[in-house]
Amino acid sequence: MSACPCGTGKEYAECCEPIITGSRITETAEGLMRSRYTAYVKAEVSYIIKSTHPDKQKDYDEKAIQDWSTKSDWLGFELINAARGQAEDNEGQIEFIAWYRQKGDRQKHHEIANFSKVDGKWYFVDSESPAVEQYVRETPKVGRNAPCSCGSGKKFKKCCGK
Repeated sequence: MSACPCGTGKEYAECCEPIITGSRITETAEGLMRSRYTAYVKAEVSYIIKSTHPDKQKDYDEKAIQDWSTKSDWLGFELINAARGQAEDNEGQIEFIAWYRQKGDRQKHHEIANFSKVDGKWYFVDSESPAVEQYVRETPKVGRNAPCSCGSGKKFKKCCGK
């Protein structure tokens, strides 16, 4: 038995495999997101397309999904936030990071995925990039030719900036 790639700690056969094979449907948007990540790991391209909202399936490039899935070494799934998406909801939003390695470089795919329930079944609708936090310097920037902040009287580049 092998652990499920989605990170729940359960065995694949009792976690995502029944969802991917269609013998069970997931009750939550998070369950669908985890099964979709696992489908990328297992190169189950048909499930990735079938679990996409029917109105959006035509927009998918099966070859591109297959290439990304098989040419990546999937390293892990990290759930950041889940908003709504429970059994009683009709919409949900999951923020996550999927870690993978491609051509030797460690990468991260960070997105906010939107889900919708149609006739009692969850589907992936679309996604958006999370807002990027701007870095704000807490202290003033010291230029190379400014006097050193240590009080030595030397220029920064000749003192603490060496």
